[in-house]
Formats: sequence, C-alpha cells, structure tokens
Amino acid sequence: MSGIVSCLGPSGSYSECAAERMCEGYTVRLCHNFSETVKKLLSGEADFAVLPVENSLNGGVSECLDLLDSENIFGVREELLLIDHRLALCEGARMEDIRTVCSHEQAIGQCAEFLAARFPCARLVKTASTAESLDRLDATTAGIVGSHVSRKGIVLSEENIADNKGNYTRFLLVERQGKLPEKSVMVFLSAVLAHKPGALVNLLKIFQRYSLNLTRIQSRPVKEEFGQYRFFIEIAGDIGNERVKTALAEAKKVCASFKLLGAYN
Repeated sequence: MSGIVSCLGPSGSYSECAAERMCEGYTVRLCHNFSETVKKLLSGEADFAVLPVENSLNGGVSECLDLLDSENIFGVREELLLIDHRLALCEGARMEDIRTVCSHEQAIGQCAEFLAARFPCARLVKTASTAESLDRLDATTAGIVGSHVSRKGIVLSEENIADNKGNYTRFLLVERQGKLPEKSVMVFLSAVLAHKPGALVNLLKIFQRYSLNLTRIQSRPVKEEFGQYRFFIEIAGDIGNERVKTALAEAKKVCASFKLLGAYN
C-alpha cells in the first residue's frame, strides 16, 4: 500500500511512530500542529491523518476531540502506543547544571514526580511536541522524548522517567467523512443534551436497554454556550449490527446535537 498520512511532528514524535505503525508503506507528512494535520487531510494533501485522542493518565486530548467533533472527519482505526519517556541531554551535559526542562505539556505532567525530585527548581517549558524539545537542548536545558528517538549528540536516560510505567496513548486514524464502514468493534460519538434534569440519564438508559457497554465517556464545555457540555462516548459494538443501529438512532432523537466520530477495530 502507498499514500500519504499526516500527523504531528517533528520527526521522532509519538504521532509519527503511531502513523508508521498504522500506515506501513505510506509517506508521513509531519505538521506543526493538530489543526494543520487535519487541514492536510481535508484538502486532499493526505489520505489519512493520525490524532491522539486519549492518554491513560491524562485523559482525553481536548484539541483533537474538538477537531473530531467540528471537522468533516471520521475515525476508522485505533492504535494503543506505550509511552516510554526518557530524559534527553546534550552529550556532555551534567544533570546538576540543568535549569530548564522542556517537552509537550502531557509529557511534563506524566513525569511530574521525577522532575520534582531531580529538578525541583527547574523552569518547565511547554513545546508543541516531545520531539521539538530536542531543538532546544543545551548545557543547561534538558528535554523529554520517547525511547524510540535517536539523534547524534543527544543522550537519553537508560530508564523510563514517567511516574507510571504503564502509560498508553490511544491514537485514531481518521479519513474524510464518507460512507460508514460495514463492521466495527467500537463506535465513537459526541452528543450535546438538553439542559434539563435527567437528560444524560435518559441517553445512557438507551444504551443500557440495548445491552451496549460504554467503554469511555468524557465531557467538554461547549465553547459557544457557558454551562453547556458535549459528551464524547465510546461504545463496544458493531456499527453494522441492527441492535447498535437502532440504539444510535434512538440516542440521536434525545440529543440537541449528535455526531458519529468513528467506528473502528
């Protein structure tokens, strides 16, 4: 197979690693941010895009969830990637001289205990991706990157510095929205409910009535309406199954806004 898949860069990012796993043989187009990643897909510059949607420690990736909901895209495959964080230093740099540590905000949060113990006075600087931190390294600046990263002149710690070693990020492979797949193991949707008592319970009862297991549920504020929330819900089910189709149709009727975001294995 061949084609183009877009994802967050720079080279060495976890998103690039996920893209290479899910789209073997495809050309990977690295982007500066998640918005650009989706724009390349929608413009036809890419056949697929890869977005991280959930981390086992930090929860949903808000920006990517918002893009799934607002743009004409659809998740068709998921990939779980073990996040193995390593401290990155310039060759010859000393730990005791480090005054700044930079990386993606999720990586910094996932290594909070290590950073507090080893660099209690260090300035923590957020970058667009873990791999971008490599460009900022010097004698007093360290970074946090994945164990898969390799660059001349950069030394990685021997051990995973994450507070939790069983840290995974869920990535979705997305395409331009079109015909629904014939089968799936999971169905992902977003829903905004009427602001009244029992609205969420009524929605959940529909899935209970059809014996559908909810594997994930998360709320996000609706930007245009203070106090209103959008629920992101993942259901274990086959999109081609009549019972699932009926449940989704009934769910749509009780929602002020309803969108299918993905159906995947």
